[in-house]
Amino acid sequence: MYPTALTQLARANPFSAPLFTLQKVEEPKQSLHGQSHRRLAAASAAEDVSCEFGSSKYYALCGFGGILSCGLTHTAVVPLDLVKCRLQVDPEKYKSIGNGFAVTVREDGVRGLAKGWAPTFIGYSMQGLCKFGFYEVFKIVYSDLLGEENTYLWRTSLYLAASASAEFFADVALAPMEACKVRIQTQPGYANTLRECAPKMFGEEGLWAFYKGVVPLWMRQIPYTMMKFACFERTVELLYKYVVPKPRSECSKPEQLVVTFVAGYIAGVFCAIVSHPADSVVSVLNKEKGSTAVQVLKRLGPRGVWKGLIARIIMIGTLTALQWFIYDSVKVYFRLPRPPPPEMPESLKKKLGLTE
Repeated sequence: MYPTALTQLARANPFSAPLFTLQKVEEPKQSLHGQSHRRLAAASAAEDVSCEFGSSKYYALCGFGGILSCGLTHTAVVPLDLVKCRLQVDPEKYKSIGNGFAVTVREDGVRGLAKGWAPTFIGYSMQGLCKFGFYEVFKIVYSDLLGEENTYLWRTSLYLAASASAEFFADVALAPMEACKVRIQTQPGYANTLRECAPKMFGEEGLWAFYKGVVPLWMRQIPYTMMKFACFERTVELLYKYVVPKPRSECSKPEQLVVTFVAGYIAGVFCAIVSHPADSVVSVLNKEKGSTAVQVLKRLGPRGVWKGLIARIIMIGTLTALQWFIYDSVKVYFRLPRPPPPEMPESLKKKLGLTE
């Protein structure tokens, strides 16, 4: 009866799949200090690694990878972001993306396209530090709370919970610089640099000026990040299982990074699709006064909310793929433990009657 019930649970669970293979390693008993995490044998024994999985050094280097992946990619698209923000707040002046670039260059010169680069780089670097660093922390913490078998059965749920928890703190870190960026980019004459903008905002509105946008950030970023991380993790697993012709342990580092890039792009496509209707509504809301989200949604209709999807897929897909590629490259460069694709724990196989 027990194996049958477990089998039904495993089949019915839409989020079933392991986080990673956890294997017990016989070790001499030591003090609990510094030994609270379970060892992942495959993560440390199979590769020449520079630190222990789940150690302070591991988390710190993951955070550094997040700084580079988010800070560099978001700063690279500052000109496009600037024009997009101006289109949303002043559509009469900036009539299209091409026209927005032309007007900006005519009025501010080519350097005007870089307005807001400093708060963008600082803000999204801090967001990347918290997003990727805390994701690794919460992923291990939640896995330890669930146990080996439940981690396998509810692996995607764990990804979703870990990424949502990480993004909560990441947006708190991002909010002040995001507020400065929007002021610099959308209010001509208010301030041209971060050094001008931050003191002026604080003097006029106090500390709240930097955090009044944190709730909208949570509403936009947390669902997006949940899709980004969960889809990436599942796609990596499926690529190694069905597409890559050999086990990951036999793949070279460049081959593994190609898989990372492809999985990141696929995750970005899903992120763009999931968030596009809401993004369309928000864009129209920013252009019109007095309208509500429900009114805009009804007016756009089922087809209208999907306008511009291809362009968004290209942008978000490329951005997400580059972020994961940079992040995984940091892991490879610093020789961080990288657990293999997930497999069903032996204990669960016995309960399901899959082994003798």
